[in-house]
Amino acid sequence: MSATADHAEERTLAVRLGFQPGQVVQEIGYDEDTDQDLREAIEEHTGTELVDEDYDDVADAVLLWFRDEDGDLTDALVDAIGYLEEDGMICLLTPKTGRDGYIEASDISEAVQTAGLSQTKSISVGKDWNGSRLATPKGAKTGGRR
Repeated sequence: MSATADHAEERTLAVRLGFQPGQVVQEIGYDEDTDQDLREAIEEHTGTELVDEDYDDVADAVLLWFRDEDGDLTDALVDAIGYLEEDGMICLLTPKTGRDGYIEASDISEAVQTAGLSQTKSISVGKDWNGSRLATPKGAKTGGRR
């Protein structure tokens, strides 16, 4: 596959994960193992740079990289909700089976439900990551960081 085809595939992933042009996307959990191509594709598709955990306003979407050793997933999801505009979305990225930091699907599902979110889409993101698009319930209290 050519570099151009690889890039087009990454950009398609950004679209499939639900990112929209003009969105402010706050990234949480960035580390050396994150998928740089996906990060760049999201920035290209949205037309904005990813903002980090220190961003002091609400975001349209949260890109949450989460590994088993990162702590409690439910707590991380609840915290992420507080970063969002009303009707914002969370893109949860977790390592695939057999990768360091893998989290069981049942544990992810339980954390998502406990946090009051719903999983609307799951897709494979590169060779190391799975992505889940999570939606906040309509009318949910979000954006607590203003």
